[in-house]
Amino acid sequence: MELGRISTAMVTPFSQTGDIDFEKTAQLIEHLIENSSDSLVVCGTTGESPTLTRKEMEELLTFTVKRVNGRIPIIAGTGSNSTAGSIGATKLAEKCGVDGIMLVTPYYNKPDQKGLFAHFSTIANETELPILLYNIPGRSVINMLPATTIALSKIKNIRAIKEASGDLAQMAAIISGTDDEFKVYSGDDALALPLLAIGGDGVVSVSSHIVGNEMQKMIAAHLEGRTAVAATMHRTLLPLFNALFTAPNPVPIKYALKVFGVDVGEVRLPLVGLEDENDVNQAIKNFQSSKRIFI
Repeated sequence: MELGRISTAMVTPFSQTGDIDFEKTAQLIEHLIENSSDSLVVCGTTGESPTLTRKEMEELLTFTVKRVNGRIPIIAGTGSNSTAGSIGATKLAEKCGVDGIMLVTPYYNKPDQKGLFAHFSTIANETELPILLYNIPGRSVINMLPATTIALSKIKNIRAIKEASGDLAQMAAIISGTDDEFKVYSGDDALALPLLAIGGDGVVSVSSHIVGNEMQKMIAAHLEGRTAVAATMHRTLLPLFNALFTAPNPVPIKYALKVFGVDVGEVRLPLVGLEDENDVNQAIKNFQSSKRIFI
């Protein structure tokens, strides 16, 4: 499972009637590939996975795999707060032909570190698919500690982690404690460059829906040793990154995509549309006026 430097956590396009819009999904997939997504995470939180039925998940994964046709890897979000449910979703994803799965830390039931290890290792033993762990304390209300991640990294098919703890010291501990083959990705766009600077591997991104090319140029500048240029690019992108999280994800990015000419419809309840679009509009305007640095 090669996520590349930028894996886009893809939104799920909906029609006016609230169903998955597969025509818009096809257009979105082509847009993301054209804008330098190295891989796609489908049916994750950004894809409003809590609102998707099992049937919708199967249809969306099957459609995406067929549309992408091997051009980039597809990672399915199959994790939940039920170990048995996560195994069932993983088996479904296998049938759909995905390249890997993403497993989020269980939310609401708040397992301890021993429970987290048991949860993830049990799922890993039920599949041969490569696994991307996903630590996001802001949503799950638990933090998977570095020692647990390091222990899990020794399981053959657990290959990477999306770290959305926002804690660079924690990410550094994971990088130091795992083999080079185990990849550490930022779950926050604003920490993509800082994580690369301490030895991380990339980002599972939301903002790449609209600035994937620019983010790739920032990463390339860093890897080529043009650190001052990369830093300037990062500071140019940062206000946009922040604006895209001024409301619950994926509300702002769905609005921003429409501004960029890619209509993916609205969000599903319990999410609602942007109450105030000014912050996102202003951030987009400011970015567009200063994007010459990426040319």
